[in-house]
Amino acid sequence: MLPAFDTPRLRLEPRTVADLDDCLVMDRDPEVTRFIPGPWADPVAHRAFVLARMTADYPDGLGYWTIRDRATRGFLGWVLLLPVDDAVDAIEIGWRLVRSAWGQGIASEAAAPVLAHGLSIAGARTIVADIDPDNVGSMRVAEKIGMPAAGDLVVLGKPARRFRAGPALRRVAD
Repeated sequence: MLPAFDTPRLRLEPRTVADLDDCLVMDRDPEVTRFIPGPWADPVAHRAFVLARMTADYPDGLGYWTIRDRATRGFLGWVLLLPVDDAVDAIEIGWRLVRSAWGQGIASEAAAPVLAHGLSIAGARTIVADIDPDNVGSMRVAEKIGMPAAGDLVVLGKPARRFRAGPALRRVAD
């Protein structure tokens, strides 16, 4: 079971199937998913993709957290910690927010406790965020939560900039 986190403005809770509709609506905004490949244009494939992620069995301490406004309980997005497919020594952190939550410091406020949690359970592993180099907002979030840029790489055929926290991973080519 994932822990819940409270920040001054936010409540982060383990994501459940009850969050499915909110996630689907968020992903249908093309600005929200502009830098992320996925089945966003196909409603059936999109629903199956998100549902599979929601019901997957992740290692202890890893998974998705739903971000909610503490005052209104409104859905604002999610933060994740997942194993990196091609590296046994790394965990990925990522975030996605509804567009109305952008530019308010919500992503960094939500990602910071999840990063701290990840570092507390990661042991010798590194936490990474691979971000499209045109996604300036997400790069700022990574830097703000203490993840400096570590180099450039290609992820799913697209350029990405890696940010990291924790023990050093092999530096990717600049």
